[in-house]
This record gives sequence, C-alpha cells and structure tokens, in this order.
Amino acid sequence: MKVLVTGATGQIGRALITELTQRGILVRAFSRKPPAAHSLPEGSEWMQGDLLDPAALERALQGVHKLFLLNAVVPDELTQALIAYNLAWRLGVAQIVYLSVFKVDQFRDVPHFASKLAVEAALREFGMPFTILRPGYFYQNDARLKDALTGAGIYPSPIGLGGMAAVDVRDIAEAAARIITGTSHAGKTYSLVADQLTGPGVAEIWSRVLGKPVQYAGHDFDVWEKQLAAFVPAWSAFDLRVMFQGYAERGFTATPTETAAFASLLGRAPRRYEAFAQETAVEWKA
Repeated sequence: MKVLVTGATGQIGRALITELTQRGILVRAFSRKPPAAHSLPEGSEWMQGDLLDPAALERALQGVHKLFLLNAVVPDELTQALIAYNLAWRLGVAQIVYLSVFKVDQFRDVPHFASKLAVEAALREFGMPFTILRPGYFYQNDARLKDALTGAGIYPSPIGLGGMAAVDVRDIAEAAARIITGTSHAGKTYSLVADQLTGPGVAEIWSRVLGKPVQYAGHDFDVWEKQLAAFVPAWSAFDLRVMFQGYAERGFTATPTETAAFASLLGRAPRRYEAFAQETAVEWKA
C-alpha cells in the first residue's frame, strides 16, 4: 500500500510520515517546498507540487492507494481540497483521510472552519470511502510563543476562561496512522481531543515549567487582532480572531465521552498539555 500525504513538511505531515513508515507503509510526500535534508525516513519519497495545480497533483496520486488530505489555512483552502478530492475520486483512490477541525459545524462563521465543513459535506455526498479527523487546538501552536513566555512572562493567546479542547500533534499523527492502516474506519468521524485549556490555567503551567511568573494577557479581541496583524496577513488575523472569540462566547470544550473515545482509538491515554510544556521548556533551555 502507498499513501500520499499532503502538507508533508508541516508538523502533522512529518509526524504522520514517520508513523506510517514505521509500520512498513510506503509514503509519497507532496509539498510545495522540499523537505529539509534527510528529514524523510526510509520508505518515503517526495514529489513537488501545489494543491492548486491539478496536473502535479494527478501525477502524485498515480499508484496511490490512500490519501491523507491536509490543507493549510489559506484563502483558497476549499478550492485546494476539492481539487484533491475530485482527482482522488477520478483515479480510484481507495480512501481519503481528511483533517478537519473539532466542532466544525458549530463555527460556520469562521472562514477556515466553513471551508472544512464544505469539504466534509462533499466527502459524504459522493460515496467515496472517507474518514474525517476533527482535532482540537494544537499544543504545538504554543511553541511559537517562546519570546512572550520566556521574556515578558505573558501567555498572549486569547483562549478564554471556559475551557478549550486541545491535542498534541503527535497523537493526531498516530491516530491517523492507525486509521490509514486499519480496516474499520470508513465513513467515520473522530474527534481528537485530549485536554481542556484555559488562559489562566495555561499561564500557571508555564509558570511552573519555566520557573518564573507567567500571566494570561486576557482576551481583548480588538487589541489581539491588531497585534497579530503585524505578523500575519490581515485576513488571517481576522479569521483567527473570529475563531478565538467564538471559542470564548460559545465554548470549545470536549465531553468525557469524546476524550475517552480518542484514548480508545490510540490504545492509551493521550499526551497532556503540561507534558508538552515541560518538554518544550527543556528544549528552550537547551
């Protein structure tokens, strides 16, 4: 069996390729930019291409049995995903495993959630075998906050007070590998959620692992959007602002049943946020 992995140079893509090759699966990595030297494990190959280039993607899908479809959060995310879906259907790919997002149907006003929901609808409509993964907030997003956490002692992400479902990307990759190599997942949708985070709670965790006071910056969404727009395109800052504000106002928590189902899929307890923070703090100090 050969699996095509899109988004192959990102955190989840790289981790999934490792998981699959360790299981003896042949992997074709597809990305716009080449992976770092020696970053692809033995048993994998790389093909260059853009998801907006049907010819390149069709070449990458030749001889592929299954497709792991991951799209970056970009303005044309929906177009990219539907090109991939249609080509996979036309070429007879046996299964698509699609990376969506937790509670996607409850946040239709968030642009990239709306794109993913439309892709889910297409998957269900046309009869091609599929499995949908709906992960929560990635722990690893917070690895980008080193300067704020270690410098000013601020946790700046406006995740609110009500609790936000989150997950380690390594557990997402392991779950995806289990589904791709399994036989009983067609037509199913899985919520990948492990821990519940709050702004003050996360600040307390970082205070412990860094050995210094860390404060939650709060959730003034107007201020946060303006600050973020200095580093990312304005459309992206707006998209993320609508997302986090939706989390705060409507909730983004997982039920015990959802977290237990994820543990059952993994065959073990998923990683907790504090363990991720401890590992990251050690790496930063090194």
